Amino acid sequence: MEVNFSSLKVMIIDDSKTIRRTTETLLAKEGCTVVTAVDGFDALAKIADTKPDIIFVDIMMPRLDGYQTCALIKKSTPVIMLSSKDGLFDKAKGRIVGSDQYLTKPFSKGELLEAIQTHVQIAHAQ
Repeated sequence: MEVNFSSLKVMIIDDSKTIRRTTETLLAKEGCTVVTAVDGFDALAKIADTKPDIIFVDIMMPRLDGYQTCALIKKSTPVIMLSSKDGLFDKAKGRIVGSDQYLTKPFSKGELLEAIQTHVQIAHAQ
């Protein structure tokens, strides 16, 4: 089953304006509706209103880091961790808090779309 990107709502949580803007541009070109948040608290305030299909969350953020954010938001929405760290410990910790996948920065457009394709299909199949 092909994922229809134009019907998807994607949330990007990252304290880096560059990452937010780049990811938002990439996904908007594919037809996705993109909601951005600067940190976990900002995201928590927006999730109930926007109900995203998939969430990408940076690990290293002020106030509420990606691990804490993932643990709080992980219900039925797929969560993909984003990090410049690619250590085994970081990936394992991501799994423990409930992330579905871990992408290392810089990630490619292909990796981003593949993650959406994989996890949105799984979520809609359940």
